[in-house]
Amino acid sequence: MTTQTVPQVGHLIGGETPADNLRDVHDPGRLDEVVAQVAVGTAEDVDRAVRAAHAAFPGWRDTPAAERVQKLLAAADLLAGSGEELAPLLVREHGGVLWEAQTDFALGTGVLQHTSSLVEDFLRPVEFDDEQSFISVEKVPRGVAAAIVPWNMPVVLTMMKLAPALATGNTLVLKPSPFAPAALTLALQKIAAQLPSGVLNVVHGEGDVGAALCSHPLVRKVGFTGGTATAQKVIEATSGTIKNVTLELGGNDPAIVLDDADIDATLERMLKGVYTRTGQICFAVKRIYVPRGLYARFADAFCDRVNEYAVGHGLDPQASFGPLNNEAQFKKVTDLLDRTRNSSAQLIQLGRKLDPSSWDNGYYVLPHVVRDVEHTAPVSCEEQFGPIVPLIAYDDEEQVIGWANGSDYGLGSSVWTSDPDRGLSLARRIEAGSTFINTHSFESLDLRMPFGGIKSSGIGREFGTAGLNAYVEEHSIRRLK
Repeated sequence: MTTQTVPQVGHLIGGETPADNLRDVHDPGRLDEVVAQVAVGTAEDVDRAVRAAHAAFPGWRDTPAAERVQKLLAAADLLAGSGEELAPLLVREHGGVLWEAQTDFALGTGVLQHTSSLVEDFLRPVEFDDEQSFISVEKVPRGVAAAIVPWNMPVVLTMMKLAPALATGNTLVLKPSPFAPAALTLALQKIAAQLPSGVLNVVHGEGDVGAALCSHPLVRKVGFTGGTATAQKVIEATSGTIKNVTLELGGNDPAIVLDDADIDATLERMLKGVYTRTGQICFAVKRIYVPRGLYARFADAFCDRVNEYAVGHGLDPQASFGPLNNEAQFKKVTDLLDRTRNSSAQLIQLGRKLDPSSWDNGYYVLPHVVRDVEHTAPVSCEEQFGPIVPLIAYDDEEQVIGWANGSDYGLGSSVWTSDPDRGLSLARRIEAGSTFINTHSFESLDLRMPFGGIKSSGIGREFGTAGLNAYVEEHSIRRLK
């Protein structure tokens, strides 16, 4: 066991950091190591945090937008500067490799900066002045916003809520995931120290804390990223105190390879979106459709590439990817592997273990490819959220569009082709919040594009002005002449 300082991380409530009732957070790649001790909150802690945010709201709302922007830009600098210090701790919480944790801080910084650049123009009133009347349509903040974020990319997913909420004049109470709370909260403490007391608050805990936050009558907006089953509980918790909700949920993203695709060029880009974060990304490639005539060559080349991966602890520079994050996710993935292994499909385990002797001391799973699998198989229809991907043969475009759209999910998707016009035409027929052409990974995202899902993949959009819209109400004022 390595000897490292174990940080004690409290809540953040009205500028104070109470650290009662601490629990251990373990490294998912070295289960015998405690990486942080984090406070466990209660409904009473939630109430204190919400009331602190509510008390801070009038002053923050009335702070000129230009001044809020300057504070958020300063926060972006703090976040960027925190990455080097906190990324290794984040790796030891969530199981990713170091570059993934560093990317999380970099993307979060970018969201803060981009959102700040938009807000002054966004908040400018729209006015109409004619012989009858003067009309001003103004955007005003909702009040106290709540944010609930998962463990896979906690920094950027927090900033996708924090940035538009605070930029438009709301105050915020955040509940991090209990599986990756420490690095995020330490970064937020630095940011909160530059803001008026109560503008930014953090309460740690399990589902009961999330329920108390969503149901609190002073919370006017909830932004949630996580699983669809938990989102149903969020909706139930908010139903008694009618409030606005944004839900960014899971996906079963299809990647459709067309018969004119360059296999090598496709794999070079596609694989970045399959196994990054051990497949634990909401908009990762989850099912790959390949023309039957191209299938054998594509599948062979795909497996050859995947077999080069090495799996180990995220701080090992040789690791292509790390362990799964937690026991429940590990059991879900291994159960899906067992069901697939006992089916008619061909389940292929690939890659290598970097440290076989410590394999059982973490939630490690080697990458798997499923060949000769039906589009109705569980591994094709369920969100795996792990290092497994099915390769599914199809006969024509009508068939593959029907299969791609025949899902309860609709988050991301992609089309792979050498013909841009053909790719665009097919993309327009896919039912999803986003469709990428010849890309499907972190590099596919652009902050100018609204991000979110349809069907069971969510409600609402984040990024850019779409994200800002979620945190304001329109107030119409009319004066007769």
